[in-house]
Amino acid sequence: MSLPNGDWNYPTAIKAGPGRIDALPQYCRAAGMTAPLLVTDPGLSKQPMVLRAIEACRATGLRVACFDGIKGNPTSGNVADGVAVLRDGRHDGVIAFGGGSALDAGKAIALMAHQTGALWDYEDVGTQFERVDVAAMVPVIAVPTTSGTGSEVGRASVITDETAHRKRFIFHPKMLPGLVILDPELTVGLPVHLTAATGMDALSHNLEAYCAPGFHPMASGIALEAMRLISLYLPRAVENGQDLEARYYMLVASAMGATAFQRGLGAMHALAHPLGARYDAHHGLLNAILMPYVLQANREAIEAPLSRLARHLRLPDESSQGVIDWVLDLRRRFGIAHTLAEIDIHADAAAVVSEEAAADPSAASNPVDLGAARYRTLFEDAVHGRMQ
Repeated sequence: MSLPNGDWNYPTAIKAGPGRIDALPQYCRAAGMTAPLLVTDPGLSKQPMVLRAIEACRATGLRVACFDGIKGNPTSGNVADGVAVLRDGRHDGVIAFGGGSALDAGKAIALMAHQTGALWDYEDVGTQFERVDVAAMVPVIAVPTTSGTGSEVGRASVITDETAHRKRFIFHPKMLPGLVILDPELTVGLPVHLTAATGMDALSHNLEAYCAPGFHPMASGIALEAMRLISLYLPRAVENGQDLEARYYMLVASAMGATAFQRGLGAMHALAHPLGARYDAHHGLLNAILMPYVLQANREAIEAPLSRLARHLRLPDESSQGVIDWVLDLRRRFGIAHTLAEIDIHADAAAVVSEEAAADPSAASNPVDLGAARYRTLFEDAVHGRMQ
């Protein structure tokens, strides 16, 4: 099957289709880069896709270097190290290449390129983003290699504060990459377990955005269509990683999710953020495990939108229970754990985690105001496998 190339300008310039990575050098020059810093993770930095991209840039005269000091949950130290490399090498732009960790770190490095303040000075609290000197930023081209976070179309980065053991949001409107390359050929080698976990992360973004109580009909429509794409193509991508059509539409659905969650997120992310910071667990896997428990906790408030979703997906049971059953079935098919205990997260930190979840920015747009006490119950249910 021939897949359509797409040149879209929402929410930023997007080049979608197989082989679009081949034009990376010309995209760099169009963005004003002559010496880009390619930011990735150590697992990708020696892979052929990254080496080819670097070679192609150098062949056209671009002075490109690679920084791969990024953890799975990127830290403030990772960002500081990347900024040091960027400054020492006099780099004038960032190619953020990889999964959500590399994309988040790359955007944060570009933001901090020549700022005089510290990273946490620009945390997404109140109007702190106004402290950013926009002229001290460098441009970003984002190249996702997983279909999960959608960070390539986001205006923020999630960075772990190693001292406080919590995740913080760094935000500025200009953090949105100037150009995104959605090339499904870069995702075909993703292992099965990561295909499943990142795909469920994309689902969590769309599902929480769709269920958020705010009024944003454009985001609602995007989320609804993205979940239809996920229902069709995520099982195919998990079953056959070489299915280029499935990989293509999962990349699209992932970007749609991060576009849609301008409407808000919810309790999945409110819990996943402190758990990821404390246990260094994979963000998508955490969302996948938490998903049915959160749907159950919010159920009374989201019966109507979940029923619409069930009809849109043509589920046998056109009710909220039908959607919960669909989620549980997806997890079983993909071999995803049913409880947090199965990934060695237990209830010993319940008091602290519940307080952090209640204070997380994502909690503000959950359909139900849960509060720390109910977050504790929700967390303990997910640890022990109780679907109440």
